[in-house]
Amino acid sequence: MRLTKPTLFTNIPVTCEERDLPGDLFNQLMKDDPSTVKGAETLMLGEMLTLPQNFGNIFLGETFSSYISVHNDSHQVVKDILVKADLQTSSQRLNLSASSAAVAELKQDCCIDDVIHHEVKEIGTHILVCAVSYTTQTGEKMYFRKFFKFQVLKPLDVKTKFYNAETDEVFLEAQIQNITTSPMFMEKVSLEPSIMYNVVELNTVSHTEDSISTFGTRTYLQPMDTRQYLYCLKPKQEFAEKAGVIKGVTVIGKLDIVWKTNLGERGRLQTSQLQRMAPGYGDVRLSLETIPDTVNLEEPFDITCKITNCSSERTMDLVLEMCNTNSIHWCGVSGRQLGKLHPTSSLHLTLTLLSSVQGLQVRAPSLRSRCVTFLLIWMHICLRLKIRVILSLFFPFQSVSGLRLTDTFLKRTYEYDDIAQVCVVSSKIKEN
Repeated sequence: MRLTKPTLFTNIPVTCEERDLPGDLFNQLMKDDPSTVKGAETLMLGEMLTLPQNFGNIFLGETFSSYISVHNDSHQVVKDILVKADLQTSSQRLNLSASSAAVAELKQDCCIDDVIHHEVKEIGTHILVCAVSYTTQTGEKMYFRKFFKFQVLKPLDVKTKFYNAETDEVFLEAQIQNITTSPMFMEKVSLEPSIMYNVVELNTVSHTEDSISTFGTRTYLQPMDTRQYLYCLKPKQEFAEKAGVIKGVTVIGKLDIVWKTNLGERGRLQTSQLQRMAPGYGDVRLSLETIPDTVNLEEPFDITCKITNCSSERTMDLVLEMCNTNSIHWCGVSGRQLGKLHPTSSLHLTLTLLSSVQGLQVRAPSLRSRCVTFLLIWMHICLRLKIRVILSLFFPFQSVSGLRLTDTFLKRTYEYDDIAQVCVVSSKIKEN
């Protein structure tokens, strides 16, 4: 017999109107029924618990528990009884018996009891094989087996998406869907990163000293509902300086999901190692380190860039050129020598520029999508906190462009457009 939690008794109400023939008979019977809720007899939910009437569903990650009983129905005393329970899956056979020692004798109308437990880790058909061997009074050795077949189903559907930021950060979006027929209480959904990354969960909102979940105080997932979790992975300091190492990292980590169903039955699912597509940076990578959020119109401001030699073998001799656009003007000498840059090494460069056009100056499409992603996340958080948000997405987009790096060894020029993001306002607006 499978051991599972009991379920709430469901009472089917039978009632009628007072002018009908039974009158108040049905209503009085429901009030006298001990399984109904007093004062709410017409509700189907009762106050009693009922034992499982069938084998039920078993899902991946849950613990399968079973009660095994061997009963002596004969009028003889049998000896050397050995009970063995194996679980056969599509890939392996597991021994679940608590003890391998034989019982000396079993008298008439007596039984041998055993309880087995197993955390289900495979999907598909499972067969519980119970084998019993014993010796009769005449010394004859007897043996028989019984088979119990059951299916293990998939409880969750997990989909992942990766977003590679220019700052070597990796954003992971995990979509988790409950594909069972009952609600789940999501106890924990965490990301265990690989050794090269630290993880920051973006599923809570800091409010004074407490953190409020973006999904509310009751983290229930109804059947066929989907929930999105977001994580930010930042490379550790010892690996962040090694551009070639971080560039080729594809293994990110694995998700650890813990849930509860029915009356507290616990399940746990851990995914395999999640892998991303390694971003291609080319030979030379230019990334933005610092930039002000808001600047004044026609006033100089500074940004700091990081230039990295992504090659693992070749030293580069770089020359920086700055080209003005209709909205962005660079301040400084164009065509200056940056010197030699060894393989996998980096240098930081501070540049000054000013803008002659108001508006939001945005970087490349990859970072533009990152801005939209954060905007959607922020809207989601605000809506969860019941804050009214009015946003306009129709900003006059203009690029911060015009940086050129030339490798004097190979006579190769690398063009970098849409490299910075800044909102340019009138000086009067900023002073107010």
